[in-house]
Amino acid sequence: MVSKESRTAIRVKKHMRVRNRFQGTAERPRLAVFRSNNHMYAQIIDDVAQTTLVSASTTQKEVKAELEKTNDVAAASYLGTVIAKRALEKGITTVVFDRGGFIYQGKIQALADAAREAGLQF
Repeated sequence: MVSKESRTAIRVKKHMRVRNRFQGTAERPRLAVFRSNNHMYAQIIDDVAQTTLVSASTTQKEVKAELEKTNDVAAASYLGTVIAKRALEKGITTVVFDRGGFIYQGKIQALADAAREAGLQF
């Protein structure tokens, strides 16, 4: 009987491959994205200092109040604008995009495009 590796394990392997190529610094932190079946999470991380500089997710009360659903493309694009606005308030303009091992389409692409339109450069 052939056993398949789980999708989560495959995604984690992809994420580790991507993470070996770059890391966030104080000048250019990393925009890390994670999506579950129900919510999306975005963090801007300085890997050198090992700190989270800015975070936003669809579980937060002020973000959730603006959304009809928390797991669709519209929610992802709104989360992208929220994380970009919070980053610009902290003085962060350029980031490295970490898609977290997810395929760059759908929700991940919508979040990235919205963050770019709101003023983040990557």
